[in-house]
Amino acid sequence: MDKLIAAFIANIDEALLIAKNSIFQTPKNKIENIVICGMGGSGIGGKLVSLWLQDEINLPVQCVHDYVAPNYIGSNTLVIASSYSGNTEETLLFTEEAIARGAYVIGVCSGGQLAQLCKKHHFDCVIVPGGNPPRTALAFSIVQLSNIFHQLGYTSENVLKNLKSAGELLANRTEYIKSEGKKLAEFINGTVPAFYATTPYEAVLIRAKQQFNENSKLLCWMHVIPEMNHNELVGWGGGDSRFSAVYFDTGDVYPRNKKREEITLEVIASKTKLLVVKAEGNNFVERSIFLIHIVDWASFYLSEIKQVDAFEINIIDRLKSELANF
Repeated sequence: MDKLIAAFIANIDEALLIAKNSIFQTPKNKIENIVICGMGGSGIGGKLVSLWLQDEINLPVQCVHDYVAPNYIGSNTLVIASSYSGNTEETLLFTEEAIARGAYVIGVCSGGQLAQLCKKHHFDCVIVPGGNPPRTALAFSIVQLSNIFHQLGYTSENVLKNLKSAGELLANRTEYIKSEGKKLAEFINGTVPAFYATTPYEAVLIRAKQQFNENSKLLCWMHVIPEMNHNELVGWGGGDSRFSAVYFDTGDVYPRNKKREEITLEVIASKTKLLVVKAEGNNFVERSIFLIHIVDWASFYLSEIKQVDAFEINIIDRLKSELANF
C-alpha cells in the first residue's frame, strides 16, 4: 500500500498522457445534464471533479452512487460511467438503464463488462491501468473525468493544468506530507475521529473517511461548514475524549464561514482534542490533492500503528460473494 500511495504522483503524469491520447465522439443530441455514476474508490473521483468544475461548467452535474437512474435521464443526458474494475454491479445496471433511456455514455475503467457494454453500443471508453485496489487509482479517475469535460467543450483545460501542477507540488513536498500524515495518524489513534472543512472540500472529507475505513479499518465521520452549524454542532455538547476532531484549513474560506470556522473550532476544542491540518497550493485542485495525499499516508500509517492489513477488505469480498448468489 505504501508503494501504491507513493505512486500517486507518477500516476497523475501517466493519466495525463492517457488523456492526451484520448479522442471522444461528439454526442448527436444536445446535452442538457451530466451524470457521473461510480461507487467507492471509483465514485469519489466524480465528486471531486464535479466540485472543481462547478464554477465553470454551465450544465448541471450530478454524482450518483446507486443502481437506479434518476427519472430525468434521457436522450439529452451524458452519463459518465466510472468503474475501475469495469465490473461494479451498481454502475453496470445504472448504465444499462441509462442506455435504454437513450442517454449518451462514456466509460472509464480498466476493462471488464463496462468496456464490453460501451463497445456493444458504440460508445467511447477510456481504458486505464488495472490490477490494484480502486482506492489507489484515484489519479486515473480524476484526470480522465476532467479530460472528458474538457474534450467535449464543457470546460477549459484549467483543471488538467492544475492537476499537473498538483503533482509537482506533491513531489516537492513529499517528506513534509508524509510527516503530516504520521502526525495525523498518531493524533486520531484510539479515538473516533470527525473530519471537517467547508463545503467546497466535501469530496476531500469523503475521501478521508473512505481511506480510514478501508486502509485503517476505522469508523469515522465527516461534515461541512456551514451545514454542520445547523445540527451537528449541537451534538458536540455530548462530545468527550472518545472522539477527536480534525479540521482541514484551506485558506480560501467565504468570509462569513471564516467566522463560523472560528466559533466551531472553539466549541469542539472545549470538548475534545482538535488538530488543524493546513492545505498548501495555489488553487482549489492543488489544495484538494495536497490534503488527499496527507490523508492517504495517514491512513497507511494508522494501519501500521493498529497492526492491520491496509489491503484487506474481506467483508466487502464476502458481500460481493453473497450478492453473486442472490
